[in-house]
Amino acid sequence: MDWRPTPSSDLITRQYLDSLLVEVRHLDACLPDTHFTCFGKSFAAPITTGALSHLHNTRENGMAEMARGAYQADMIAFSGMGPAAELEGMVNTGASVIKIIKTYQDRDAIHQKIRHAESCGAFAVGMDIDHAFSRGKGYDCIEGMEMRPLTTPELKDFVASTTLPFVIKGVLSVQDALKCKEAGVKGIVISHHNGRLDYSLPPLMALPRIREAVGNDMVIFVDCAIESGLDVLKALALGADACSVGRPLMGSLKNGGAEEVAAHLRRIQADLSYAMAMTCCHDLSRIQPDLLHKKDF
Repeated sequence: MDWRPTPSSDLITRQYLDSLLVEVRHLDACLPDTHFTCFGKSFAAPITTGALSHLHNTRENGMAEMARGAYQADMIAFSGMGPAAELEGMVNTGASVIKIIKTYQDRDAIHQKIRHAESCGAFAVGMDIDHAFSRGKGYDCIEGMEMRPLTTPELKDFVASTTLPFVIKGVLSVQDALKCKEAGVKGIVISHHNGRLDYSLPPLMALPRIREAVGNDMVIFVDCAIESGLDVLKALALGADACSVGRPLMGSLKNGGAEEVAAHLRRIQADLSYAMAMTCCHDLSRIQPDLLHKKDF
């Protein structure tokens, strides 16, 4: 399965990632600690699965298998849209699952999905705010459910309706990040959803300004084109707390199920560990912006 980026936003994002060069540092280096804490829980590395959907087309019980792989690797699993039983199957693997819900026109359906995430033991819950519109067709419609854009007051109400940490996916601007902070959101995913709009700003280009604007009040995840531990290192240096890997894991899921997903995630962790060792970053807190240089040749 070919998961390589396609024009234009995905390609631009990959090119931006590749334009960031890493300063090597050897003296006083050591084997690093990659452990990451999110919403009070520790994980082996700041790497998560992406908020994917419809993985039954890739492998039987694909979402549960993806979650089981994340659990085996001691990492977070995101869940995209899907039936209630699918989320329950993911949570039952033991994985810490963050359930992401679409901005359905039927707001009661959103509340029902939030309550279901609570009742089945999800780690966190949230919404995907970048799927309200369809190119050339007005509002988006997915599996017969129409979408509508979310307002900040509505977001506040959804956040207040649950005791779970609330995560918003699809943030790509300081404006949206600050509105999320105002609404009490605990985490955001900086993402252009693999090119919902052509020539979208690469997430890592938007990241430093967003981190500066929100401070340390929210967990910041980044997705789109993340492939390797070195990509993760670059994102963390620019202000991310963790990175999500989506399409690159789909081939592993198809070929080897949960075990190969776990092995793939551990390879990214090992790559991150090596990059940290080669830059004298003893733990995640040592990964700072001055490690990176923008290629200008």
